[in-house]
Amino acid sequence: MIPVRCLSCGKVVGDKWEEFERRTSAGEDPGQVLDDLGLDKFCCRRMLITHCDLIDEFLQFEYPRKKEN
Repeated sequence: MIPVRCLSCGKVVGDKWEEFERRTSAGEDPGQVLDDLGLDKFCCRRMLITHCDLIDEFLQFEYPRKKEN
């Protein structure tokens, strides 16, 4: 889960993750995609480039909870 805001400057970056992921996986240059999304500060660009989506890997370790009576 990507943070909603940049940790350094506070700009909203969470809404740009899906388009960034879609376009870069289609083969576009990540730098050009970030420029098109309006992320010109290094801190905001870092938020998207270095993000690793680990939620699916963590969910495999979740145990079903027991229902209490």
